[in-house]
Amino acid sequence: MIHRYFAGIVGLCIVGIAVLAWRNRRDPAASPWLATALIGVVGLQAMFGKWTVTMLLKPAIVTGHLIGGLTVLALLVCLYARTLEPSRITVSPALRLFAMLAFVVLAAQITLGGWVSTNYAALACSDLPTCRGAWVPEMDVANGFHVIRELGVGADGETLTIEALTAIDWMHRVGAVIATLVLASLAFGLRTAGHALPLAAAHNGGAAALVIVMVLINYRLRATAQQRYPGVFHESHAA
Repeated sequence: MIHRYFAGIVGLCIVGIAVLAWRNRRDPAASPWLATALIGVVGLQAMFGKWTVTMLLKPAIVTGHLIGGLTVLALLVCLYARTLEPSRITVSPALRLFAMLAFVVLAAQITLGGWVSTNYAALACSDLPTCRGAWVPEMDVANGFHVIRELGVGADGETLTIEALTAIDWMHRVGAVIATLVLASLAFGLRTAGHALPLAAAHNGGAAALVIVMVLINYRLRATAQQRYPGVFHESHAA
């Protein structure tokens, strides 16, 4: 329910943004049509949220719900970016094209990650860097990536095999390598073109996210250990 409340608040804020954009439509930075499109995406996202429950967690619906949320985020960032001063640094058309390619690669990798999560395939490859003891394990790509199906079953209606789950997890790993190489190349290109400040800000933001994740991991691990071995931690604090 908390998720729904927050989603409703975000939706109301976006409606407010659209109203303000139309009131200031003569301002080149207002972009009322983009704000209106954002309302449509939020409405579709609400429907995905409903279908996630009524269609019993179908992987395609749940993954679509994830992509919808990230689309809302991307459009909000676009609206914000339109209010910024344009960069005075000239970049080549090739770099702009490569930036678009990098965005597509990132979106594809996020979609693969969502597909892994919604199919509960994250443990199909338990070893690293190999998968099930092989660089290219036995896989069932057809059933693993059959989109329109129920959770846990393949195109033939049978239960998904470990080979199908392996295909999902392995493709996500390959996508991660490709995305890392592409984004690293883009970062190098931006730095070469003189965009060091935005790059540094992105680096700091990533560092902050990692710190948050690591604090949560260490806190949860310590809390778990305290529950399992309360006497040990009590004695260490007393000492």
